Amino acid sequence: MAEDSGQDKTEEPTEKRLTDARKKGQIPRSRELNTFVALMTGSVMLLFTGKSITNGLGDIMRQQFQLSREVIFDPASPVIFFEQVLLDGLLLIFPLVLPLVLVALLTPMMMGGWNFSAEAMSPKISKMNPFSGLKRMFGVQGIVELLKAIVKIALVFMVAGNLFNFYFDQFMALSSMSLTHAIYQAVDIISFSFIILSSTLVLVVIIDVPYQLWNTKRQLKMTKQEVKDESKDQEGNPEIKGQIRRKQMEMAQQRMMDEVPKADVIVTNPAHYAVALKYDPMGTGAPVVLAKGVDLIAAQIRNIAMGVEIPLVAAPPLARALFYSTEIGEEIPQGLFLAVAQILAYVFQLKTATENNWEKPRPPKDLKIPDEFRQQ
Repeated sequence: MAEDSGQDKTEEPTEKRLTDARKKGQIPRSRELNTFVALMTGSVMLLFTGKSITNGLGDIMRQQFQLSREVIFDPASPVIFFEQVLLDGLLLIFPLVLPLVLVALLTPMMMGGWNFSAEAMSPKISKMNPFSGLKRMFGVQGIVELLKAIVKIALVFMVAGNLFNFYFDQFMALSSMSLTHAIYQAVDIISFSFIILSSTLVLVVIIDVPYQLWNTKRQLKMTKQEVKDESKDQEGNPEIKGQIRRKQMEMAQQRMMDEVPKADVIVTNPAHYAVALKYDPMGTGAPVVLAKGVDLIAAQIRNIAMGVEIPLVAAPPLARALFYSTEIGEEIPQGLFLAVAQILAYVFQLKTATENNWEKPRPPKDLKIPDEFRQQ
């Protein structure tokens, strides 16, 4: 999408983007760091175990050259001796191989931590496409890898040439030594040379590690549109959320309208506001607001009330005060007790007069509304 729209990837990757990238195996990794640590570990271990390995190999060779005629011509003996030599050889190099295996497993965790991605391991047809391979070879990443390879080769050749000049006399002197001493001396020279050659790669590592961190972060950066799309996916489409809210409001409004027939009185503005109140004379609580609304909703409340013959009392200041200071299903505030009590007293008097055909009382006037509840 970002490529099609021409937008630049200027936004930092979100947590979801980073999580998805880890699932795909897209985390910073430096092959140069892995190679450097493995070579340094191997060269150091060779320095410490080289002589013991040399002695062990010498013992194995001496044993094989000292076999008797009967053992050599015994058909079962070669297999037995081969198994023994193989076991002795494995035990001999085990101290050298074990650290290398551990390093190969642990070094990648130095960048990006531990991560196992089945998706990254799964075969992809696109990776087998030769045109995609050529694109990777001649792309930016391919050029970077080529430059690193050139630098590594140049460093190794330069250091190797200097080492050859430095150890030339010692190499020539090996011919004048006894076989055992010459082998030990050669192992020392090879071990130190291996360490020095491996250490030259630290220059490549110093460059490659920051580059891999930067390049991975660059690849994961997002456009502003991608951030918006991801936010929509996580939080939901605003249009759908709006429809859900409207549906919830309609359902809540319908439930509210169902409560209107239970009201004792509807306090109106009289045209703009309507508040339905319910009071239980036998209870201990204050009057409760069953429904309220303005304009169209207020008109619906009035129509329902007239349909079931619930009294409508016009008291504009009280209607506005009740609308703004109460919630549906809650009791009215204490400051409005007196005004509401006058309205309810009028309603009960009106009901009694209607039942007995008496003269109807007049609605209360000049209701006292505290200043903190008055609304314009």
